[in-house]
Amino acid sequence: MINPTKTTVPVDSSSSRETSSTFKRRFMMRLVAVFIGGMFLDGYILGIIGPVTGSMRSDLQLDALSLGMIAAGPLAGIFIGSPLAGWATDKFGRKPMFLVDMGLFLVASGAQFFVTSGDGAVIQLAIIRFMMGVAIGGEYSIGGPLLSEFSPPKLRGRLLGLTLIAWYVGFMMAFIIGTLLHDAGTPWRLVLGTSTILAFVLFLARMGLPESPSWLITKGRHKEALEIAHRYIESPQMHDSITGEMDLRMLQEAQAAESGTKIKNASFGMLFSRQYWRATVFTAGFWFCAVTPYFAIATFADEVLNQFGFGGGWAGGVGLSALAVAGVVTSVLLIDKLGRRILTVPGQWLCAGILLVIGVWGNAPAILVLVLFLAFSYFNAGYTTMTQVYPAEVFPGHLRGVGMGFAASFSRIGAALGTFALPWAIANIGMGATMVVAAAVALLGAVLSQWLAPETKGRTLAEISADFSH
Repeated sequence: MINPTKTTVPVDSSSSRETSSTFKRRFMMRLVAVFIGGMFLDGYILGIIGPVTGSMRSDLQLDALSLGMIAAGPLAGIFIGSPLAGWATDKFGRKPMFLVDMGLFLVASGAQFFVTSGDGAVIQLAIIRFMMGVAIGGEYSIGGPLLSEFSPPKLRGRLLGLTLIAWYVGFMMAFIIGTLLHDAGTPWRLVLGTSTILAFVLFLARMGLPESPSWLITKGRHKEALEIAHRYIESPQMHDSITGEMDLRMLQEAQAAESGTKIKNASFGMLFSRQYWRATVFTAGFWFCAVTPYFAIATFADEVLNQFGFGGGWAGGVGLSALAVAGVVTSVLLIDKLGRRILTVPGQWLCAGILLVIGVWGNAPAILVLVLFLAFSYFNAGYTTMTQVYPAEVFPGHLRGVGMGFAASFSRIGAALGTFALPWAIANIGMGATMVVAAAVALLGAVLSQWLAPETKGRTLAEISADFSH
């Protein structure tokens, strides 16, 4: 346990001025808004392409492979961008990377307006949307650590969980806006480029944000960390967390000096070291197991439900999505009251059981199958909310970006695997066996979380990293 009272680094009042509680609360609202805006953009760019698919196919003479390349570009970009941005934010700082990342998105999004109609259009769009995905991947590994490092422990889970709601809202708003604009005769380039407007606003809003005190501490810049905390942070518990992180850092520096070594910079190899492998295995594995079944079932909802005799747009498209949003909202409301584990572990066991029943009970009544799928969507989304919370909490400050970036990237393997493997599995091993495999993935996640998921409710980041990283 970290004892924050030991820190002796003083606050230099001459270089840090008093600020009001109103100023500090407005800063937190601004920080939350700009990060949530980035997650909104993630859902938006994935959802906006749906309404204009027909126009793009006709105008550019796209075949199925070309359309798939364009649609999958952001997912591939997230896979690459998350770990790279995580490494960069741990090395160069949260503040510059948060702005650079949105600048990259802004440039790439604006480039959609200028896509030509010739033979190179497919390559242009695929590259552009890949770069947008790289930027969105950066949002996970930059914005998540930054928000967690400024959030009061009593609100941290709720604020991080809000990002998943923003993703769903972004996806749905993209469908609505895209459909309205397309029906009004708006060219598909302009429809895709609508993300540029919000990106420009977010880019301006991120200018002037301070550096994270936690990151400054990892670089030995304790005086700057205290000054920023004094100006921007209101929560006394957060001040305790920051001094606790300084205690831990100074202890590490003293141990390194005594042994004649240097403290290592963040690297992917450190994620699997004796100290940090538990955090890495848990966050990456849990995230993978949470999203793999959902992406498969939600993407092909109508086809899956038709196999069981109950299809239709409402049940497949709207029903599953609505229950997923309800599950996320429930978790966000309860996370800082009930804690993380109770919203993580039981739901996974329940979802594994639901999928197993669907897979084994081949002649179940269609209405029961529908109810089970809706229940799965609700409870799965509830614990998937924790994928936005745990990675930003359990890694120490000097690995928080790399750790969250790796977990996000690894989860995209699961998302892609679930999306692309489901049609093959249905055709080759049958729907029942496919659901049993999905149940096994959910079961693996349940076992992993039962074993490794910590309770982090109300605890400072210094306390969590001290207890979980050993």
